Amino acid sequence: MKVKRFFALSLLTGFCSAQAQVIPFDATVRTGKLANGFTYYIRHNEEPKNRVVFYLANKLGSVLETDDQRGLAHFIEHMNFNGTTHFPKNELVNYLQKSGVRFGADINAYTGFDETVYQLPLPSDNPEILKNGIEILHDWAHGATLDENEINKERGVILEEKRLGKGASDRMRSKFFPVILNNSRYASRLPIGTEEVLNNFKPETIRRFYNDWYRPDLQALIVVGDVNVDQMERTIKSKFADLKNPVKEKPRPDYTIPLTGANKFIALTDTEMPTTSAEILFKQPQLPLHTIKQYRESVARALFNQMLGERFSELQRQPNPPFLRASAGIGPFMANLDVLNLSITARPGNLQEGVKAAWREAERVKRFGFNGTELERAKKGYLTQFEAAFKEKDKTNSESYVKEYLQYFLYGTASPGISYEYELVKKDIANITINDINTLGQLFSITTNRDIIITAPEKEKANLPDEATFVGWMKAAATENIFPFKDEVNTQDILKAEPVAGKIVSRGSNSKLGITTWTLSNGIKVVLKPTVFKNDEILFSGFAPGGSSLYTYADYQSATAANMIPSFGAGNYNTTQLSKYLSGKQLAIQVSIGERTQNIYGQANNANLENALKLMYAYITEPRKDSAQFHGILERSKASLINRSNDPASVFRDTISAVLGNHNVRRTGPSLEKLNQVNLDRAYTIFQERFKNNGGFTIVFTGSIDTLAVKPLVEKYIASLPAKGKAEEAKDLNIDIPSGWIERKVYKGSEPKATVNLVFSGPFTYSFQNKLKLDALKETLEIRLLERLREDEGGVYSPSVRISTVKYPKQRYNLVVSFGCAPQNVDKLISSVLDEADKIKSSGPTQINLDKFKAEDQRTLETAIKTNGFWQNYILGQLQNQEDMDEINQYSQQLISINTNDVKETAMKYLNGNNFIKLILLPGKDQGN
Repeated sequence: MKVKRFFALSLLTGFCSAQAQVIPFDATVRTGKLANGFTYYIRHNEEPKNRVVFYLANKLGSVLETDDQRGLAHFIEHMNFNGTTHFPKNELVNYLQKSGVRFGADINAYTGFDETVYQLPLPSDNPEILKNGIEILHDWAHGATLDENEINKERGVILEEKRLGKGASDRMRSKFFPVILNNSRYASRLPIGTEEVLNNFKPETIRRFYNDWYRPDLQALIVVGDVNVDQMERTIKSKFADLKNPVKEKPRPDYTIPLTGANKFIALTDTEMPTTSAEILFKQPQLPLHTIKQYRESVARALFNQMLGERFSELQRQPNPPFLRASAGIGPFMANLDVLNLSITARPGNLQEGVKAAWREAERVKRFGFNGTELERAKKGYLTQFEAAFKEKDKTNSESYVKEYLQYFLYGTASPGISYEYELVKKDIANITINDINTLGQLFSITTNRDIIITAPEKEKANLPDEATFVGWMKAAATENIFPFKDEVNTQDILKAEPVAGKIVSRGSNSKLGITTWTLSNGIKVVLKPTVFKNDEILFSGFAPGGSSLYTYADYQSATAANMIPSFGAGNYNTTQLSKYLSGKQLAIQVSIGERTQNIYGQANNANLENALKLMYAYITEPRKDSAQFHGILERSKASLINRSNDPASVFRDTISAVLGNHNVRRTGPSLEKLNQVNLDRAYTIFQERFKNNGGFTIVFTGSIDTLAVKPLVEKYIASLPAKGKAEEAKDLNIDIPSGWIERKVYKGSEPKATVNLVFSGPFTYSFQNKLKLDALKETLEIRLLERLREDEGGVYSPSVRISTVKYPKQRYNLVVSFGCAPQNVDKLISSVLDEADKIKSSGPTQINLDKFKAEDQRTLETAIKTNGFWQNYILGQLQNQEDMDEINQYSQQLISINTNDVKETAMKYLNGNNFIKLILLPGKDQGN
């Protein structure tokens, strides 16, 4: 659930006496409207420090397009990056990259049916960058040059973006959208547009849309960050006052999806669809969020959804689950509508069974409602989320605020601040009754505006029901002898046996980084990094050597399946009981077995840290074996594989994994044969074996740690973990990416689309500086590929370069270039990639691109280093790789020292072409498989 950031507690006084009272807007936000209608919202916030986030929101989108403009709202979004008044051609992106802002990751935009939004995060400690940022936002508001040459270059980019979305889901959506959207304007205005328009529109057509709708009375600038609010307001008033509305201004129509009262049914099949699914949609008028009464209704809906979700989760844990997945809930749909949605993904050949099982649960809710214990548990969980948000109100990230104010501007969604909302939730929670919730369950009884959509593999076509048959299944399930739901609650302690506490036997510290290390009596090392980045957040993770690498091929499938064991519960609690026990507690725990390590991951607030560590202890020392759940998971897994080969993306992923893993059985894709090798008893034994000797563990704690309070918890729940004998070391399985030149083509799919992965790999000299140089190579190559493959050649939407290095079991690297494109362009674009790699090898990157990398990396680090997640991952990585913990203190110096020759030498060494793999997904040779 998205927790809204509300404030202004003083405005809450007397709200109970007027349920229709409009919820006030956040009083800490400076807001105003210029004479031309341009709106602004400004808030000072120092999370993160020296940063500011700008959003330019426009109440315009694809729904406003005429027939000859379909796709042009989105096209203009692209053009705002391809030439504006003060930043010709691609200079805008170029300038921002030099300022440390990453294209795609930081600077971005999106176009929806009803809105177009541009986002620009900037450093606020550089007046020149801030000034130019305002200039960019002004240009985005109405300064696009829409040059004909740039328009024609961008056509290819957008057509490639459209190509990426092609496939079974897109083909079926094009058929059912007009049905469920009642042939409204939304059905024919997907933001990506039509190929006919994108290929053939004239420049005057896009300019007409731009001049009609990019205007100040439909725009707002949202500014949140470490800025002077008064100064920013003066700047906005001065800078944006010159924007003008059209002389003959078109009224902005409010399009809707009509509720006709009719029920709709549509069943669709496709050769590439891997599963059979059914959705039952009960459409209804949207619940706006403007008043206190509406807010109370939204809280009731959230509680209803939470309880309904738990019901379906329990059903899915049956020994022979009636479906692969099922869910239900009420929420936003599109435009002016909400929807109660019941969704079923059926086991192959068992749609009837799945639909009946899901509808039976809906009928149980209708007939008997929920229990009081379910409601209290849901209330506790919901309130806990707001308590956590309230505690962090002075540590809330600027991005969260911006998104709140965006919804307020676009749709009027209430946004008064977390203090206000927290008080509102507490009062609403106390007053919401079981009858309020059970009334929502009666929505399943609606007999109008109900849509049923079935999507299935082509081979299931003859077996799909018609509307009468499907509705008959629902009626049959509703007339069965259904019993009230029994809420299984456990009140015992989680642990069957209390731990015998150990001791801290030695201490060490790193004063530069503020890190303390404890060695415990059982050999486990605990590393603590107290921070002030969050008021009430503790992260902890641990690792020990071993993992599934210690098991033979005969045991490998069971060793992998050993990760199911924690899903069966722990100690005195089975899975269902444990889920209910954890409701309302701010904690999460995961215990797992990787290929080379056993792992622990957890997070909690301070109040629940003991509960988190107790649960960790239970998972390790008191795991449970549940044959019913085991067989249920296994049967669902088997069923999900039956039609897996229909999906081109799955087939290609499996091929990539197999080729890069040298066809080792541990790297090939899932299969029925592999699943049949899994044995519950062996999996359970392997799990116990991996956690019977924990002396090799290192566990890192980061966050709002009180070391005095943590000490007894560490001694009780970590120093007490069993540790017998010497810790085992992981084995080198010798599964390396194969050497030499390899090309593998997969022919699958009916759409004219291709996917390309180019892999460079080999031995790597592992060091902090070499990793940084490889990062520089990755980034400078990606910048060039974006410029050439996208901007110059218009052949791709978004090429990417990924880099990975490992120190153990061998020092190795791999660099992967990937992109999607038209099949006929594959060879040409691969040649372009290799040409750019050769240029870096022969001449190094341009200085400007290296400077972009340095600026982006430095700015990213400045923000990341002030988060718990960064330090948790950094400390773990340094410990696992046995690297110097103080390397982070040298980062900026090492970054500055990298020059173009360093990158050139790195490219010559690691892009030498000795080990090069081409993996290409192409359409099926018969275009229909």
